[in-house]
Order: sequence, then C-alpha cells, then structure tokens
Amino acid sequence: MLPDLRTAIATVCLSGTLDDKLAAAAAAGFDGVELFENDLLADRRGPAEIRERCAGLGLTIDLYQPLRDFEAVPPDVLARNLRRAEHKFDVMAELGVQTVLVCSSVSPDAINDDDLAAEQLHLLASRAAERGLRIAYEALAWGRFVNGYEHAWRIVRRAGHPALGVCLDSFHILSKEDDPRAIRAIPGEKIFFLQLADAPVLPMDVLQWSRHHRLFPGQGDFDLTTFTRNVLDAGYRGPLSLEVFNDVFRQADPYRAAVDARRSLLALQDSLGLLDVPAAPRATGYAFAELVGGPDLASLGFSRTGVHRSKPVELWTQGDARVLVNAEGEPGEIGALGIAVPDPAAAAQRAKVLLAPPLSRTAGPGEAPLTAIAAPDGTHVFLCADDDWLGDFVPTGESAPGAGITGIDHVALTQPFDNFDEATLFYRSVLGLEPGATAEFAAPFGLVRGRGVSGGVRLTLDAALVRRGGWAPAVPSPQHIAFTCTDAVSCAEALRQSGARLVEIPGNYYDDLAARTDLPAERVAALRARSVLYDRDEHGEYLHFYTELAGARVFFEVVQRIGGYSGFGVVNAPVRMAAHHEARRGR
Repeated sequence: MLPDLRTAIATVCLSGTLDDKLAAAAAAGFDGVELFENDLLADRRGPAEIRERCAGLGLTIDLYQPLRDFEAVPPDVLARNLRRAEHKFDVMAELGVQTVLVCSSVSPDAINDDDLAAEQLHLLASRAAERGLRIAYEALAWGRFVNGYEHAWRIVRRAGHPALGVCLDSFHILSKEDDPRAIRAIPGEKIFFLQLADAPVLPMDVLQWSRHHRLFPGQGDFDLTTFTRNVLDAGYRGPLSLEVFNDVFRQADPYRAAVDARRSLLALQDSLGLLDVPAAPRATGYAFAELVGGPDLASLGFSRTGVHRSKPVELWTQGDARVLVNAEGEPGEIGALGIAVPDPAAAAQRAKVLLAPPLSRTAGPGEAPLTAIAAPDGTHVFLCADDDWLGDFVPTGESAPGAGITGIDHVALTQPFDNFDEATLFYRSVLGLEPGATAEFAAPFGLVRGRGVSGGVRLTLDAALVRRGGWAPAVPSPQHIAFTCTDAVSCAEALRQSGARLVEIPGNYYDDLAARTDLPAERVAALRARSVLYDRDEHGEYLHFYTELAGARVFFEVVQRIGGYSGFGVVNAPVRMAAHHEARRGR
C-alpha cells in the first residue's frame, strides 16, 4: 500500500477573492494550494500576511505559479528574465513556498536550442538553490518548441541541477495523446509537482480547450487512474494537485466547487487503491420513486395500495413499479429516489467519505431504518437493502386493472447548468454508476446537454446551456419518471382509454420516420395513431411515449426496449419538448 498523499488545489480553479478561495479550499479538506500569481496581485495583503492566513486555515502553499517564457532566449532577454525571477524568489520567500512553476516558452524570442534551454534553466536553478528554492519545468501542450513532457525531461536531465525537475500536468500530456508510460522512466525525486485535470474529448485548438473546458477528475474522458498510477510508480510522493481552468467553475460558489474538487481526488485515490472506503455499491434496481404532490397515477393504471403509518405518504403500484406520493413539499416534483443496494450501511459510509453525508430522517416505532443521502440537486437518495420498507405502509386493499406498465426504467433529472458535471461525478463516485457519452441537442428554446448514468439503475441528467430573460416558455427544470412496458403501442392505447393525457406527436415526425427507416407502413401507422416515438441503434429498438405535465414540472414516459438498446431516445427529445409546449399552450 502506498502512503497517504496530500491534496492541493490551484486557486485558479475557484471563483471569488483570494480569501474566498483559501477559505473554500480549507473547508473542503484540502491540505494545500497552488497560488496563482494573479490572485496574489489582486490581493491587498502582502505575501507574508497571505502566508499567515494560509497557516491559520491549515493550508500550505505548495506551488507558486507561473514563471513564463524564460528559457532559450538571447542574452538581453535572459537578463530581464533573471531580474524578473529574482523578484519572484523574493515573493516566494515571504510566502513560504519552495517550488515555482516554469512553463515552456511560447515567446517569439525563444530559440529552438535544447542546449541553450538547459544552460539557462541550470542558471535559474542555481539562483533558486541559493535561496533553498526549486524550479519545476512544465511542457505546455502549445509550447513553441517544447510541448511534450519527454522533451521537457530531456532538457531537465541535460541541465543536471538538483534544484531543477519537471512538473507533470495530465491535461498537457493526455490532450496530445502522449503515452504516459514513459513517465515511469523519470526518477521520482525529479518529478517536483503533479497537476491533475480531466476534460471531455473535443476537436478544438488545444489552448482554447485547456483554458475553458478542463474538468475535475472523473468528470471527463481522460484515464486519470492509469496516468496517476504511472506517476506514482515512478516514485512521486508529492501532493495530488488540481489545476482546472473552467469558465463555469470560476463563476460558481467556491465552497461548493471546492467540495466537488475534493470529491474528485478522493474518487481518484479510491480508483488507485489509496482510500480506505467501501467499494461502490452495485445497485440492483429502483425500490421506488417519490413524487411530491398528487399527480393522477390512477389514469396510468396504478393502484393506491398503501398508506404510510406515520407520514402523509401513499404507495401506488403497478407491476414492479412503485411510486410514493408525499403530500408535504413543493407539489409536482420528484423528491426522492429509492435505490436497492446489497449493503446500505456500507454505501452510506462510502457516501460520507466522498463528502455526501447521510440526511437526517425520523423513523417511527417499528419503521424501517432507511438511510438517505442528498444528491447535488437536492434529490434525496434512499439506500434500500430489501423490501422491509414496505412494512411501513398499511395496505388499502385497493386494486386497479393496470395498463401494461411493469417497472421503472429510468428517472430524468434536470440539473442547474453550473452543477451538471458535479452531478455526473456524484453518481459515478458515490453510487458507482457509469456515465455515458454527453449529448447536446437543439431544443425549441435553447441548447440542452444530456448525459445518462447507469449501472443497475438508469438516470439521465440534463441541463439547459443558456436560459436568459423572460423568453423561456419551457418548463423550468423538468423531471420525469420513465416506466417500462412490454408493448408500447398497446400500453399507449390502454392509457388513452383510461383517460391519461398523452402528448400528441405531429404527423410530420411519422412522415419523416417512414422516409428514413425501413419500418413497415403498418407499423409506422400504429406508432402514429398512438403518438409513440421510435429510435434504434445497432443493438435494438426503443419505443416510447409521454404524458402531459402531471404537476409543476413532472411528467411521465413509458418505454419499451427491444434487444440490446441502452440509450434514451435523445434524438426525439426536441420533438417531445415542442409537443409538450403545444399541449401547455392549448390548455
């Protein structure tokens, strides 16, 4: 087992003043910070006062950054650079920080000469060593001549100074698809610092990608577990530090963002076997979904089969689908999810370690001791081992004929845009659900981003990228529960007969469906007659239809999966959203 590693976060990751950032980092449990120079320059306190503030918060300053465009330059430029470096060394001495980051040059003054770069970095390291300081040289992915970590290491090795080492940044390495295995050839004592960032894979200029779209580990597409393992195998024992440039994070609540950041490092340590925490639970399905308010479940074929012994909550069932209706709270929203897991106590312990502590809950005499945790959007997630919780409900003896619904397929929760990536990390790290690909589509009133997470249960997370002004007639933060059935066409017909208000899909959709697929005409006609939408992939088919709103922002979907289809019919979302708007306007 490797020793415990300290954690740090760059102040550039968070919003607010420097004091806001430091307080948030300390509150989230970080051990140290990388102090970004701009944060120092904008602060009224001197470096020594900032050092005292950090110490009072229990934080160390692990890196001062950055020193740019230093190496491989003509003599006159070198003289200016050394004067600038000496000033930074003075600041570092007052801050009490030992290591400064030197980024590979992007300057037009730079010369493509590794020997010259090594010579000048050796000189810089000699000046630093006189003050007990170190230089961490980092290859920027867009560096003019040095843009790969192996190249940076060759220069450091050629310079041959004990106060000169490399800084490895996961973004600069993985964005260029450089092989991280060669990191193991770098002596651990020459890796002076490690910076971690995730990111979605985007086909764009690497500088813009880096400056605006980095994410915390576990939120993007990079394999940071393998990357970090290579660094640790090389012998690195410094802090695991986050350097994430992200437009959203730098406008978000710094305390919330810092907790999200710390959770990402805890999850990364767990993936490396460095965290003493129970394994992620393996969900076995939905125990229930809870609605606040009184949607018309009877028209969907549900039976009111139980009343809670001590709370204003009713149990409605159909097949294996169980829906709780809670009379307390804001009507018309999803208040809680019950997820079946083998060991709720272990799952709750994992949630606590990953900074999602259990919610307090009052249970009456003889009632099931359920444990709940809070998701980022406020949804309560109950961890259920079995069906003992059903004993909390007094049977009513009521029954309904049903309409063909058999269970819960997935639940869709709209997230505030600023917390979309946080929600992905929460469900991935705390509950062990695996994120699918992120999709974006043009909805009637703006661009929408969506991502499914699954593993025993399915969830979809959605967010409106921009919502500005009063011209947003869509339902704010819509949510829905998707039920399963074995025959979507017959189920839709049965629900219409029972009085359920189903969304009408325009005929243009079915004209296009007939033109772009090889579906038989009679099958398209059956879908058209019941407003059932259709999607397929190489694994199977997906038939689904929707109800109108059943509350302030809740509606229902009924789905039929055929074969190995595992998606959510995202291609049909704009059509459904427009149909929902028409239904609301018509009423």
